[in-house]
Amino acid sequence: MVIGVDPHKGSHTAVAIGAAEELLGQVRVRACAAAADGRWRGLGVGLAGADLGGGGRRRPGHLLAQQLIAAGERVLDVQPKLAARVRLLAAGTVNKNDPNDARSVAVAALRSAACPQVRADDHAAVLKVWAKRHRDLSRARNQVACRLHAVLCDLIPGGVSKEITAAQAARILEQAEPCGAARQARGELAVVFLADLRYIDAQRRDTKPKLAAEVRASGTTVTEVFGVGPVVAATVIGDVRDVSRFGGPDCFAAYNGTAPVEVSSGNRVIHRLSLRGNRRLNHAIHMAAVTQIRCLAQPRPRLLRQEIAEGKTSKEALRALKRQVSDAVYQRLKADARRAAGATGPGGHPGNGSVASVAGLHPADRLFGQATPGPAPLALA
Repeated sequence: MVIGVDPHKGSHTAVAIGAAEELLGQVRVRACAAAADGRWRGLGVGLAGADLGGGGRRRPGHLLAQQLIAAGERVLDVQPKLAARVRLLAAGTVNKNDPNDARSVAVAALRSAACPQVRADDHAAVLKVWAKRHRDLSRARNQVACRLHAVLCDLIPGGVSKEITAAQAARILEQAEPCGAARQARGELAVVFLADLRYIDAQRRDTKPKLAAEVRASGTTVTEVFGVGPVVAATVIGDVRDVSRFGGPDCFAAYNGTAPVEVSSGNRVIHRLSLRGNRRLNHAIHMAAVTQIRCLAQPRPRLLRQEIAEGKTSKEALRALKRQVSDAVYQRLKADARRAAGATGPGGHPGNGSVASVAGLHPADRLFGQATPGPAPLALA
């Protein structure tokens, strides 16, 4: 028996099917403590020994999946795309409602081998929480800085051409002499934006040590890849979690969007830029690659310049470097997983690997752990 669940914020709809996809029963329950303590068995749908196709590990399905795991159930993660394909291929007219969605989830969990089993939250979930916190604060800061830029353009000629800081904005506002009611109102609004900017900067400063401490506690060696700091490492580990679900570096590159997409036809073999995959992970790898480019003494940027000299555009060379960073990160994750399995068994904390990184080790250990140094002098040929 397979039970598909369509989770929502206020309620959950469960549909049970048999091996021949026949309907065995369905139930709709409120999202309350009755579901939290594993009382699904008392609702008319037996879950003993059943596989459960959960509607995703994200909210609101994430909380329900963790509750069912704590109750001893086996939970499978069914992607919405798989359930949508089941509903599309169904015979006759299938309306879009919660029972049909739950049945589609159950059929996908029964027939598809691509539904991974959901695990209980581990240290990777902690890293994902703090990485998201840092990402949200960075986005909020950019929003406030853009609004402050817009107000300053109405107060001083030309505004501020570069990235603005709180100290720089304070000096500008001290020198500005607003005359008239409108300019005075804009000056007061700029002061409010400046206070918001300082508050967000303080929150980011408080978040960075926590994020760095959690990355160090994980024992990961991903930070030994040049250009990968705690923020990038936390994003990678939090989104990947179990690296064993990737068959190799090619699968990992396809997941993070650094592998090109083939659009061949007949004798024409064509590859194009991939816009698929996990874009957060793609951005993290992009930042690591950009950091390597800025540090010209590293061997990979030298290879990057060589590829540009051979006729590739700068963007094509950057994509090649991102793929190399992706492969190095994958090797580190695999090494961490092997060491964790050998040291503490499955589910333990990852240890230190011994796989070579993309461009050597970080030479310094500062607030963010092994930080990236500034560019060393290099005579360009």
